[in-house]
Amino acid sequence: MEKRVGVGFLALALLLTIVPMAVAVRLFDIEEERRYLLANELGITPPMGWNSWNHFNCKIDEKVIKQTADALVATGLAKLGYEYVNIDDCWAEINRDENGTLVAKKSTFPSGLKALADYVHSKGLKLGIYSDAGYFTCSKTMPGSLGHEEKDAKTFASWGIDYLKYDNCYNDGSRPTKRYPVMTQALMKAGRPIFFSLCEWGDMHPALWGFKVGNSWRTTNDIADTWDSMISRADMNEVYAQFARPGGWNDPDMLEVGNGGMTKDEYIVHFSIWAISKAPLLIGCDLRNATKETLEIISNKEVIAVNQDALGVQAKKVRSEGDQEIWAGPLSGYRVALLLVNRGPWRYSVTANWDDIGLPSGTVVEARDLWEHKTLEKRFVGNLSATMDSHACKMYVLKPIS
Repeated sequence: MEKRVGVGFLALALLLTIVPMAVAVRLFDIEEERRYLLANELGITPPMGWNSWNHFNCKIDEKVIKQTADALVATGLAKLGYEYVNIDDCWAEINRDENGTLVAKKSTFPSGLKALADYVHSKGLKLGIYSDAGYFTCSKTMPGSLGHEEKDAKTFASWGIDYLKYDNCYNDGSRPTKRYPVMTQALMKAGRPIFFSLCEWGDMHPALWGFKVGNSWRTTNDIADTWDSMISRADMNEVYAQFARPGGWNDPDMLEVGNGGMTKDEYIVHFSIWAISKAPLLIGCDLRNATKETLEIISNKEVIAVNQDALGVQAKKVRSEGDQEIWAGPLSGYRVALLLVNRGPWRYSVTANWDDIGLPSGTVVEARDLWEHKTLEKRFVGNLSATMDSHACKMYVLKPIS
């Protein structure tokens, strides 16, 4: 009896020692993770703004950036949440200065990036910039940040930069999982919250590790202004839906709406998929000359609201039959976002059944058509059908009413 009591006390003593240690280690892990991942407290919803690359490529200067900031305000897009004005590649001189600091290209950004940031901030907007986890950026016209991460992060912060797109060209051959966290740590020590956009083109499945490193991560190669390019990026991005969450988003690349390579219906599909996928909404056209049609698409408040919904759950392609697709995802307030897409060459009808989109079969719903801006008179039970032209879509928010 005494021996058994001794063993019992020994087991209890070990338990009292091990459990607190395990709890302490886990609490430490949680605190480290929280500090590490949420230090900048950015990207609680997907970022919205504009990026220079899709339309201008390297043909940018401070005049274009200022005029774009002005256009975001004048068109009312800024009030809708489009807040970032992001300069992509080709903004710096090929050589750093004598102190190893990046230098804005004198011929195109003569006032410097600090003055430009001040101008953008004066409009109530934020300025983004571009660098690379390699020795040069992808254009090879300016240095990358590999080996200069801390210096560059402090420089960006001193200029008032709010967003960093970080590319993957001309690197040393090491894995992105090694190079990108170096810039993460540098940004955390820079003294200014900077949204960190990873752009390693989905090579090493950054959705699996990106949340510990940045606020968004590219899941695809660069987009082009064609239907096939756009829809293939949507497909590649959808695979990683489960990894998107507030603070970290899958990025299928920037918007092509307004650049002229697709039809109006195709651009509506493009914007709808990006919105329901909780992708960054970064306009890629020349906003200074945007058409009424383009502005109507990118300023659809109801579609933007799906993208910016507080629940932060990326929709998935819940059913696909040939060229007919059903995308759906939950929204706050027990609602469901529903997107029906006809990818085929002919007019076609698509039916979404409740069991495919996560609603109990007997649920009665009210359907709001987000592109027609009207609540349908009919109440739906069990399913909803719509007929669409080729390369077109219908987008709804479904609200259970009984």
